[in-house]
Amino acid sequence: MIEVENLVKTFGNKSVIKGISFTVKDGEIYGLLGPNGSGKSTTMKILAGITPPSGGKVLVDGINVEENPLEVKRIVGYVPETPVLYESLTPVEFFSFVGSIRGISRGGLEERVERLVRAFGIENYMNELIGNLSFGTKQKVSIIAGLLHHPRVLILDEAINGLDPRSARIMKELLKGFKEEGKSIVFSTHILAVAEAVCDRVGIIYNGELIAEGTPEQLKSFAHEESLEDVFLRLTESQEEVSSIVKALREAF
Repeated sequence: MIEVENLVKTFGNKSVIKGISFTVKDGEIYGLLGPNGSGKSTTMKILAGITPPSGGKVLVDGINVEENPLEVKRIVGYVPETPVLYESLTPVEFFSFVGSIRGISRGGLEERVERLVRAFGIENYMNELIGNLSFGTKQKVSIIAGLLHHPRVLILDEAINGLDPRSARIMKELLKGFKEEGKSIVFSTHILAVAEAVCDRVGIIYNGELIAEGTPEQLKSFAHEESLEDVFLRLTESQEEVSSIVKALREAF
């Protein structure tokens, strides 16, 4: 379970997160959505124990992220928006490094790597330097690294970004399986149809504030819209702007 209470994050004089609160239950996929610069990725880094909060309280499986970030990192599987990898290593070497940091036995690591590598179809890249891989393949390496230790909590920031359709489908099915196992999952994506399909509840963050929260159906009903995408655009004041831009482009061409 994840509990966020009045979370604040500032960088210098700039407030990036302005007192947001939400809860993610065990066995729940919570979609944290927001436009670029909204504070979404910063929030997820705090949940993962990577960035300290400036105020408020965050508990991940009962552990205070400010007081014990290392313990939070131990139980969390985190996939960042942009893969952060050692590009001078091969995937084989990188997974071995991750396994040693996570304390995974050699036999257990080999079994988990083999299973995940086969699922995401990167068998032919295991001995290539990570720096030479495509963005999509790097993303798969990042996802596999985040799942190797069987984390109790998953923080997935744009995890399907750059994935081919097959791998994106596998990722969505894995999320459903993790939910059935009782894991708490925070998931962000700019593909709102995916969020609508896989998330139990959704929180929309805008300018550092949580402006709406509920199931996709509740949000659609509240905003009198037919899709989560339309809800998002309406609540973030983008709908009229998008319509205006599209109209101007049509007239130009």
